[in-house]
Amino acid sequence: MRLSEVKNILQTAEAVNFELENGAKVPEHFHVTEVGVVTKNFIDCGGTVRNEKVANFQLWDANDYDHRLKPQKLLSIIALSEKVLGMEDLDIEVEYQSETTGKYDLGFNGKDFVLQAKTTNCLAPDKCGIPVEKLKVIASGSACTPGGGCC
Repeated sequence: MRLSEVKNILQTAEAVNFELENGAKVPEHFHVTEVGVVTKNFIDCGGTVRNEKVANFQLWDANDYDHRLKPQKLLSIIALSEKVLGMEDLDIEVEYQSETTGKYDLGFNGKDFVLQAKTTNCLAPDKCGIPVEKLKVIASGSACTPGGGCC
């Protein structure tokens, strides 16, 4: 989901709620502790230099149980980030603490924002030497299991 899509949703939203793909809710008293731009410059396993840039939201579950982030407040934080950081209409990545800090893609189910699991993948399969049938299993989003042919 891109930043412009989030802003459009927030224009008419009555509340800001997040949930995980499994239906678990992010507690209503969460805070958005960061809105920023994350740039990643790297070399893939095939030697290609790559650059990625995403808008980043960091969610934090605090113990102030009466806190509720209103849509207009989040819009104002985004507007400030656009002005001060020069944030563009980027894809959004969300950081959220569970067992460890996880990074998620962002979706919307018509009511709540949904933290969608991110996966890794080989960016240079033609240079890696991984057989095509193994790449298909990994790329399908299936989790590797013992004897499943992808581990």
